[in-house]
Amino acid sequence: MRRCGACAVEIEGTWTRCPLCGALTTGASVPDPLPPVPLDFSRRRVFRILFFASLAVILASLAAQLLFNRGDAGVGVLRSIWLGVVALWLVVMMAVRKRRNVAKGTAYLVILLGGVSTYWDYLTGWHGWSLSYAVPATCACSIVGVLITVRVMRTEVGEHIVYSWMTAVLGLVPVVFLALGWVRQPAVSVVCGVLSLVALAMQLASLRETRHELAKRLHL
Repeated sequence: MRRCGACAVEIEGTWTRCPLCGALTTGASVPDPLPPVPLDFSRRRVFRILFFASLAVILASLAAQLLFNRGDAGVGVLRSIWLGVVALWLVVMMAVRKRRNVAKGTAYLVILLGGVSTYWDYLTGWHGWSLSYAVPATCACSIVGVLITVRVMRTEVGEHIVYSWMTAVLGLVPVVFLALGWVRQPAVSVVCGVLSLVALAMQLASLRETRHELAKRLHL
């Protein structure tokens, strides 16, 4: 059995550091007395769905560029689609690695990537690709990532409900840009708006849980 000299306690299991103080332990390891807790989801299934979702996004973007946009602006489209795919992977990887409140991190991720891409577009002479492609692609892929996290990984309602609403509402921001006339190519913004409405409709099915979670967080 391993032993921590600092705490003067014996530790069952294979701990190389003391779970109390973090000091190195000495002695031989013994089998962990606690049984392993199985995951509520299959990581292989999550990554398979994530891979095919990313592949579908990339193929759809390439097909759209071949059909509608063959000029220099296509570079901005490719840049934006890859940014969206990166956001999709980051959202799901946060959930797989058990980061706390994945939907909250997703909302911050959407704001950060959207702001960086807009500033990048501004520094390079403002071609408008950030509002036409990058922001809606990032929002849309993040919504897909949250849906994969909630549905496939069976996330508890209290961990995602409030910020899932926030992420879905953020998906309507490109629609606002479209209504204001700031978007040159409306296709990606329309797709993002549709996904946002689908996510909001799914959230309406758990409206009671949302009200309960808001009351708990606001101490009402």
